[in-house]
Amino acid sequence: MSGTRRLRRPRRKLAAVLLAAALALTGGALSTAADAGTTPVAADDGARITQTTQAGAQAVDLTVQSPALGGKSAPVRVLLPKSYDAEPNRTYPVLYLLHGADGKFSDWTEQTDVEEFMADKDVITVIPDAGPTGIVSKWWNFGSNSPDYDTFQNTEVWQLLQKNYRANGTRAVAGISSGGYSAMAAAVRHPGTYTAAASYSGILDTLNTGMPTTVSAIVGREGLFPTGLWGGPLLNRSTWKANNPYTQAEKLKGLGLYVSQGTGFGPNKDFANLIVGGVLEGALWVQAHSFTDRLKALGIPATVHFYQGGSHEWPHWQTEFKSSWPVLAKGLGVQ
Repeated sequence: MSGTRRLRRPRRKLAAVLLAAALALTGGALSTAADAGTTPVAADDGARITQTTQAGAQAVDLTVQSPALGGKSAPVRVLLPKSYDAEPNRTYPVLYLLHGADGKFSDWTEQTDVEEFMADKDVITVIPDAGPTGIVSKWWNFGSNSPDYDTFQNTEVWQLLQKNYRANGTRAVAGISSGGYSAMAAAVRHPGTYTAAASYSGILDTLNTGMPTTVSAIVGREGLFPTGLWGGPLLNRSTWKANNPYTQAEKLKGLGLYVSQGTGFGPNKDFANLIVGGVLEGALWVQAHSFTDRLKALGIPATVHFYQGGSHEWPHWQTEFKSSWPVLAKGLGVQ
């Protein structure tokens, strides 16, 4: 559900080439625990960084071998603030940015200007892999409870950032499409862990009309058993409820919240994705209102932006991310 990808803009390719040339000439590199000649410290369960690659002026790609993912490795992109090298004793809050279905860990930096936007913010931005569905959860998988992307992102990656990249105890989370689900789900599964959460076109009420079918379609599209995620929505209803942000919304009290959703098929910036993207965006409209109505009934304040149009595509999500930044920044304790 992350939408049809746009071709990468030539100026971004040129910028990448120029960056590589500059680094080669100057020997410039980010000073991190992983490239300073020391062995990265493992997470408590043994998750470890096996490879570190510089991916941009402030970007570092990590390969993480994860027990939560059955010993498999997954990529994580980390954007470090410009002040990182100059203040070696400083710790930083962390912003998680989550991709959607059929997406990847590099989507946020390839499809938006987030790398430039966050460069002067005193925040570590982490963009972890969430698997092909973009749905961050412990998979039921007929009782095997594997893979466990929830533990991977919210425990293993977090501990690796604290042990190796000077992350402090403050974090916020935001995501697009199924990553919007994952952002709110992370906040309700780990109460007291996140200070703010934002969803852009996310699935926030998985048991609302049509949503179990939508979730199953996301899983099935990747060639996986639709019931592998949480089981059947009837036979395994307790599991579905435990993973439903709407059902668990009371746990969001005290967080800074931002929710945005378009109607689909209205004024939008990307007509190439009007039909498919419009259908996807419109299909999420009712359940998004259901979620925010639930927040209101619980007395939980949220910044909400329901807008006409929208094609379930990156130009809208980039705009919504920037609109949500004051909410996220307040939660992170930065300007």
